[in-house]
Amino acid sequence: MSGAEGAATYAAAGVSIEAGDRAVELIKSRLTSSRPEVVGGLGGFAGLFRIDADRLLATSTDGVGTKIAIAQALDRHDTIGHDLVGMVVDDIVVCGAEPLFMTDYIACGRVVPERIADIVAGIDAGCALAGCALIGGETAEHPGLLGPDDYDLAGAATGMVREADLLGPERVRIGDAVVAMASSGLHSNGYSLARHVLLSVAKLRLDSAAELGVPLGEVLLTPTRIYAKDCLSLAAALDVHAFSHVTGGGLTANLARVLPDGLEAAIDRSSWTPAPIFDLIAERGQVAAEEMERTFNLGVGMVAVVPAEAAQAAVGHLAQRGVQAWVCGEILSAG
Repeated sequence: MSGAEGAATYAAAGVSIEAGDRAVELIKSRLTSSRPEVVGGLGGFAGLFRIDADRLLATSTDGVGTKIAIAQALDRHDTIGHDLVGMVVDDIVVCGAEPLFMTDYIACGRVVPERIADIVAGIDAGCALAGCALIGGETAEHPGLLGPDDYDLAGAATGMVREADLLGPERVRIGDAVVAMASSGLHSNGYSLARHVLLSVAKLRLDSAAELGVPLGEVLLTPTRIYAKDCLSLAAALDVHAFSHVTGGGLTANLARVLPDGLEAAIDRSSWTPAPIFDLIAERGQVAAEEMERTFNLGVGMVAVVPAEAAQAAVGHLAQRGVQAWVCGEILSAG
């Protein structure tokens, strides 16, 4: 379907990955603020800051994108905060850090107390699942900028890791296994394309169960899986070399972020079957396979890179915690 006439793309839906990448490069070229305690550079899943000779703070910030439009259309706001936590804390866990606390920011056209309470209750529930505390936040009204029922939310979290336990590219070796952890659905990426295809092009109704057996809106609002405790448990039990949180950019691009120069991942995509929602988007929008790959998680929300001999133990450990996992690839020499 690549290049097919009328094929839907993320750019056509209003999101340019290339422009985002270019913006990051421009930002990097203009940053001058720093401190000696900063460890590493920009571009990682989390920023690192030394607090003593042994420990580092890890921090990350994110939002939930246009998944909010689904919550607004269904007038259900008690799960979108759960999504926010997953998007933020699991970027911290990638380096091996335990999430400690989180703050949130809600911008709205008009404060509806019950709606704000639902959103924050979802954030709090997500924090409980991640093992961190919601310690503060801000709610701001922006009348004239946002419509009365419009809102957006973002959050930031901080975690801690001992430098000796820091995970990342430096640990990854040729022959390591890539262990996939199943996503709960779209999580919180690609919703501009999903909404464009399903609601604008295919003109499906959110209350229709004809395509998936359950209402489409319910599938689209499925909360992002939070892997924080599972990843920390795995790292405590086995020799984990790296984690990768599969968000914007898809599996290939995010896995590449935790690989050292000279190595690449060979992924066996026949080792799993993506959930029906992904097929529905691809079919109704004639979305090319490459576009699906770089826009959605396609069924894998987190991966662990472990020594080959520990791969099956990792799968078993995650299964005991209720996480569907499997070996999906291996690390090879590039080229």
